[in-house]
Amino acid sequence: MPPSSPWSHHRQSGVADDIDFEIKGQELQFVEIELDPGESAVAEAGALVWKDASIGMTTVFGDGSGGQGDGFMGKLLGAGKRLVTGESLFTTVFTHEGSGKARVAFASPTPGSILPLRLADYGGTLICQKDSFLAAAKGVSIGVQFQRRMMTGLFGGEGFIMQKLQGDGWVFVQMGGTVVERELEPGQELHVDTGCLAAYTPGVEFDLVAAGGVRSVLFGGEGLFFARLTGPGKVWIQSLPFSRLAGRMLAAAGGYGGQNRGEGSVLGGLGDFIGGNR
Repeated sequence: MPPSSPWSHHRQSGVADDIDFEIKGQELQFVEIELDPGESAVAEAGALVWKDASIGMTTVFGDGSGGQGDGFMGKLLGAGKRLVTGESLFTTVFTHEGSGKARVAFASPTPGSILPLRLADYGGTLICQKDSFLAAAKGVSIGVQFQRRMMTGLFGGEGFIMQKLQGDGWVFVQMGGTVVERELEPGQELHVDTGCLAAYTPGVEFDLVAAGGVRSVLFGGEGLFFARLTGPGKVWIQSLPFSRLAGRMLAAAGGYGGQNRGEGSVLGGLGDFIGGNR
């Protein structure tokens, strides 16, 4: 694989939290991380595929970002943020306790892509869909991002509650289907289905825009609103959010289903109707 490939990376000496990794597979990918002695990676509970015997596992309360001095209440708050975003209260830390090199691999639970991003390249913060985090170099903090505008919170669907990843190391986020990266210039707007918005940098403004007239709302199947993203910054778009895939599977099975794009609406069933999910 060529050195310039975005799907692999070799660490640079003298750079903290820099790890070797390679992403393998096409539609069902996994990331293989190579650790030096004493290095650690943190991952979602249940994401492990395999590991070398010299890599030890420790389950921790919260995101494993290293805030051991915060006491129990600090750890409880961190774990609560993960729970709000739909993740487990616990993460697993994998540490190379032997000599030489050792590898550990983590897999995405749904068809799609694993996107490797170094947070230091994006100002240290990334906003992404609430179930996107898969693994990271130890030290990355996993928080919660609430939309501040009332209309966005009520009708934003999956965009109402999102994950905030902070730090300067590598993070691996899982996205459904094919992923497209867009660079928005200052003032440039992009309209995206709220479920297909995978991630964006903090400089991007998130808002809602009407999807169209009454006929489009009733028969177009896209709901009342699109996510309106205004630059400057980067945006990542996923072609197949898991909620849409699950809705199609339920519909094909003959049960209640449809195109459920808006899991996070605070309006519940009414929000599903407005969002085009019923």
